[in-house]
Amino acid sequence: MALKQKGTDAAAADPKKRRRVGFSGIDAGVEANECMKVFLARNPDEAGSEDCTSIQPFDLNHFFGEDGKIYGYKNLKINVWISAISFHGYADISFEETSDGGKGITDLKPILQSIFGENLVEKEEFLHTFSKECEYIRDAVTNGRAIKHDGTTESDPEVEIVRVELQGAAAFLYSRLVPLVLLLVEGSTPIDIGEHGWEMLLVVKKTTQESVSKFQLLGFAAVHNFYHYPDSTRLRISQILVLPPHQGEGHGLHLLEAINSIAQSENIYDVTIEDPSDYLQYVRSSIDCLRLLTLDPIKPALNAIVSSLKETNLSKRTCSLKMVPPADLTETARQKLKINKKQFLRCWEILIYLSLDSEDRKSLDNFRACIYDRIKGEILGGATGTNGKRLVQMPNSLNEAESFAVYWTQDGGDADDQTVEQQPEDLKTQEQQLNELVDNQMEEIVGVAKNVTSRGKDKLAELAGQ
Repeated sequence: MALKQKGTDAAAADPKKRRRVGFSGIDAGVEANECMKVFLARNPDEAGSEDCTSIQPFDLNHFFGEDGKIYGYKNLKINVWISAISFHGYADISFEETSDGGKGITDLKPILQSIFGENLVEKEEFLHTFSKECEYIRDAVTNGRAIKHDGTTESDPEVEIVRVELQGAAAFLYSRLVPLVLLLVEGSTPIDIGEHGWEMLLVVKKTTQESVSKFQLLGFAAVHNFYHYPDSTRLRISQILVLPPHQGEGHGLHLLEAINSIAQSENIYDVTIEDPSDYLQYVRSSIDCLRLLTLDPIKPALNAIVSSLKETNLSKRTCSLKMVPPADLTETARQKLKINKKQFLRCWEILIYLSLDSEDRKSLDNFRACIYDRIKGEILGGATGTNGKRLVQMPNSLNEAESFAVYWTQDGGDADDQTVEQQPEDLKTQEQQLNELVDNQMEEIVGVAKNVTSRGKDKLAELAGQ
């Protein structure tokens, strides 16, 4: 870690020059997002250069205290380079001067070490790692096994997915990848590699140079196998990360397909994902919808729901309709495709939407009404009452329009005692907030449906012909 203070040589050479005061009044500080940049260096020439791949962390501020600010520095600049070979890091810190403007001087070293840990080294050692640890990835995949999977898109023949147990060289590799996970995956925490059942799926590109095999890491997934009563195993995807230079190339999609392949071939009970991001959920639902279209029982079940949406008039709210799939279909999807119940129900609604005639306004309105009833029931309780629950607006600096809370009026007692008369304004606000949630849900459904349509035209045409 290099700390450089700019402009000190001139002052030292001419003692008659007085140092100017850098701060006046209380120091307002600077946000970490404004003064810190992170880069991925593929070779020694890129170390120290801002012309290499720039990494865009989701938020650097949250590493620097409650307000996310750094205090006591004038014209602070923090550049960090991470090696794409060994994943060591080097930090270059420069500033003109330091001064306590009322909030102290932020100690940068422990904060950077909390992010990068032992990966953070001095520049000379950092440059040396490009040659010293050029076989680092190969060592990690040596004892692994390549995973064959039925992909929905063509993949680079030089790229493969290798499955390794999270121990030995693979465990050391994961520890080197933790800073990237913390920087790029919101809300992430390192997994406990000492816990039994952890594995990694590594996306690697193998090239041959001068008869020597070289391995480049493009991305990875950390998965955990855990017991399911009475005699089976569930598979939980804990983390998926594709390195910034290779995002958008389909590697995350291939990782999900490989995990599904493992679950089916080893008869895993089902597959779950721990706190997926919106985009990961979007990719996952797109894949699972296409997989579900291969199940024969899905087509007649969808046709029955579509017929009901065409024939029922939900606009006047004189009747209700629930788009609930047959219980045996939910179980079939789990047994054959290893799709858990919650994920199946999400995909079920998307498949219903895909089966509707886009010109049939009545069916589309009925579909939205069903989504509204489901969300209302999940938040407020049954369709006939709120069961003592109330939806109230909670101002929030991040998104005031979509902030709300649900609470019960009493912890116990009869249902009648828990009922609170709501004023017309409360009911109007509640209705607005429910409709906002429904609009968001519809937007997600439509987004996945468009992706499924573009990638699975043949399967959808087959469904339409039933």
